[in-house]
Amino acid sequence: MLRGIRILVFLFFVCFSLSAVAQTYQLPAGEKFHKIKFELINNLMIIPIDVNGTQLSFVLDSGVGTPILFNLADQDSIQLNNVTEITINGLGEGDPINALKSTGNFVKLGSVKNLSQDIYVVMDAGINFSPSLGIPIHGIIGYDLFRDFVVDINYSTRVIRFYDSDTYKYRVSKNSRVLDISVIRKKAYLDALVIVKSSKEIPVKLLIDTGSSDAVWLFEDEHIRIPEKYYEDFLGKGLAGDIYGKRTKIHHLKISDFIMKDAKAAFPDMETFNTITDFGGRNGSLGGEVLKRFNLVFDYSNQKIILKKNSNFDKIFQYNISGIDLQHAGIRYVSERIADRNGVVYSDKKTYGDVQIVLQGATRLSVVPEIIVSGIRQGSPAHSAGLQEGDVILAVNGKRIHRYKLQEIMHLINDKKGKKVKVLVERYNNDLLFSFILKPLFE
Repeated sequence: MLRGIRILVFLFFVCFSLSAVAQTYQLPAGEKFHKIKFELINNLMIIPIDVNGTQLSFVLDSGVGTPILFNLADQDSIQLNNVTEITINGLGEGDPINALKSTGNFVKLGSVKNLSQDIYVVMDAGINFSPSLGIPIHGIIGYDLFRDFVVDINYSTRVIRFYDSDTYKYRVSKNSRVLDISVIRKKAYLDALVIVKSSKEIPVKLLIDTGSSDAVWLFEDEHIRIPEKYYEDFLGKGLAGDIYGKRTKIHHLKISDFIMKDAKAAFPDMETFNTITDFGGRNGSLGGEVLKRFNLVFDYSNQKIILKKNSNFDKIFQYNISGIDLQHAGIRYVSERIADRNGVVYSDKKTYGDVQIVLQGATRLSVVPEIIVSGIRQGSPAHSAGLQEGDVILAVNGKRIHRYKLQEIMHLINDKKGKKVKVLVERYNNDLLFSFILKPLFE
């Protein structure tokens, strides 16, 4: 039992052996590809997945093997078949976590179907990526889809096409590059070059990780050294806990002949990886902030990837220069003046705030997400100004934040260096106004 959720567990075979059921994803007969739209939130691709008849939202994560379910608090029930207990190792400061392994599940993505999908289920309610992304996220899925299809990801149009790998024909233009990748233990790796401190290019082998919202992570060794200018930061959340490290920028990152100058980079604390005994020559990872600068075609079966730079390629890398981390923390009521009318309006969108009550007297009472400061970097402009963890954000530069998505609010707070930012917060039932100047991090 998880927060009152009923998980329907079937420990028997219905009328056939699992070995007789296809364990791959397949297109309907006669279809050469299937197209879906995805949401791009904080550089992560969010896709709809149906698990045994329950509609869920997953991050498409090329860095994960078997799909993992978590954060099922908004589901009344979900069916899981053939369950056993297991232990999962994941990145983060915590210990390995207990989970369930479920086999023989019916999973579909539009017309793409798998009749017998293995799924891991993490029961720890503390593992929840939804507050930091602003929408419900129920799991991560990756390798099985990349294994069974040629996966064409267009970050510009936010469309993914899953092609039959037997009939797919390469479409390569003069602006595209076809590169070799290596697929090892369900993960894909790409060779690149980096200049970190000197003028010397260093060859690196990087995990291709669409499930990371960051740009590039590097592991420090005798060749790769952390630049002198950096700051300690929270890098993200793994299944085993929070991940910390040093954030900086490097002179450039080069993939084939694509060069990204002043690339954002992070050096994670290596204690994070204490459960990994063999990196296989890996020097780090490529995340969504780099990958979204290309339209990509993954061909795992032939160990190839096609890169074509898109309109995101020349955009500057984004840093949290204010030092504030935000997340959803429940709901709050907001009243607004409107024209005279009565009624109740319901929204069918899956968001945290979904009811508006319109009262007599031209006032609308809306249920909206409550946004709080979930973390603050020591010595940052926001910290120096007096903002604290737990402060409830009400407005930024005079704009009431309930009108904005979480990532839009982060942009308002981190607009550009030299800008003055005013943040209105609620602290212990008092409204407080703080202001600070966004300062460059590495100048």
